[in-house]
Amino acid sequence: MEPDDGRGGAVGVQIKQNRRLPDFLQSVNLKYVKLGYHYLISNLLALCIIPLIIVISIEVSQMNMDDLRQLWIHLQFNLVSIIICSAILVFGLTVYIMKSPRPVYLVDFSCYRGPDDLKAPSEKFMKHSQLTGDFDESSLEFQRKILERSGLGEETYVPEAMHNIPPKPTIGAARQEAEQVMYGALDNLFNNTHVNPKDIGILVVNCSLFNPTPSLSAMIVNKYRLRGNIKSFNLGGMGCSAGVIAVDFAKDLLQLNRNTYAVVVSTENITQNWYFGNKKSMLIPNCLFRVGGAAVLLSNKANDRKRAKYKLVHVVRTHKGADDKAFRCVYQEQDDQGKIGVSLSKELMAIAGGALKTNITTLGPLVLPISEQLLFFSTLLIKKFFKADVKPYIPDFKLAFDHFCIHAGGRAVIDELEKNMQLLPVHVEASRMTLHRFGNTSSSSIWYELAYIEAKGRMRKGNRVWQIAFGSGFKCNSAVWQAMRNVKPSRNGPWEDCIHMYPVKLIS
Repeated sequence: MEPDDGRGGAVGVQIKQNRRLPDFLQSVNLKYVKLGYHYLISNLLALCIIPLIIVISIEVSQMNMDDLRQLWIHLQFNLVSIIICSAILVFGLTVYIMKSPRPVYLVDFSCYRGPDDLKAPSEKFMKHSQLTGDFDESSLEFQRKILERSGLGEETYVPEAMHNIPPKPTIGAARQEAEQVMYGALDNLFNNTHVNPKDIGILVVNCSLFNPTPSLSAMIVNKYRLRGNIKSFNLGGMGCSAGVIAVDFAKDLLQLNRNTYAVVVSTENITQNWYFGNKKSMLIPNCLFRVGGAAVLLSNKANDRKRAKYKLVHVVRTHKGADDKAFRCVYQEQDDQGKIGVSLSKELMAIAGGALKTNITTLGPLVLPISEQLLFFSTLLIKKFFKADVKPYIPDFKLAFDHFCIHAGGRAVIDELEKNMQLLPVHVEASRMTLHRFGNTSSSSIWYELAYIEAKGRMRKGNRVWQIAFGSGFKCNSAVWQAMRNVKPSRNGPWEDCIHMYPVKLIS
């Protein structure tokens, strides 16, 4: 029993609190020691240069007129050397400026939001799956369990062809889905930016599973009557990380073409890629993938700096396709009955973790403060040379980024990254809510997440955003953006009618 002082056992409570107090103070002290170390190392160069500048200033201020006259005479006798050095310096600076990459600005972006009649709540999804007659009882129960654990809400969209009984996955219906998504996003983008489509010099479209002839990019050229000399590209079969690949490709093209716009369209097509068989590993995409797409306007024009939302800082791409297991972990194939679908391997999470590790090893030195880099490499050296049993130091990416857009591929993907990278719930909120509201929209999911952060009013000038995407092949790609201003959501954004309801509490 706790000792009683006549006030209901308050002494016992106080003793317990005091016992916990040293641990609490120790954690607080360690927190501030690490924070102080971070600021010290990050500003080490400035701390060294400032005293040097002060010393030089004092020395110059103490020089008398005779000293200054002697210095001027010395410079006159070495006039030729000074001119040559100045010429070399000017030439070097000119070459550096000419060769340095042109900044790439994200003027604006738009995400497609489907009409209400395309929504597919779980009860309707299961009823339609049963009425098609293609799935046995075991497959129906498997899909029900996947839906319950998926993190998807009741307002995600499936294409019109899947609302029919029986479904009508024709090429005409697939084209209709592609047109609705791409044109819906592009119309809104052009309306918000007031850019004339004929001013677009570069067009990059990515869609993995639907590649008709003429191509999706040609459909856009035809719809908006884009100019004849446009550089148009169509990327297929590159998975959910293709959105970052498309941005990287557009960035490289903007280095070669002056004063122009580039449009990136990222989408996926479900109509002809629904699986109507009973192989469990191929049923998962039916439960996770939903209709969605995004259009992004990039520019290398100097006068777009003022109105741009973001500046592209880094793109890092990792490809694990040389490994057979990684290559086949997301694989389109036929089952025993000849029905086509995309199979997901049980080793997918482990392979994704390995790809992420490689990617952040490359990205880390580019974005992490020097304090985190020193801690990371010191633990590696101790482990290698002293054979000490030291856990690898996990860099604190929260010191490098203000916001995280993790591909909403599934609940397990988000959970693993939150745990392994020691992120806070707020850092993965955009990913979880995007998965809940729109489902896995493949390569466009990272843009729905960025739109969520904007809609919440969290994007401030100078903030850095890390977009992380995973895809078949197997690939892990990262894009880093920096906000040019306090960013407000664009008109007709995907969250405009529902942001007040988010975040929602998810069932564990």
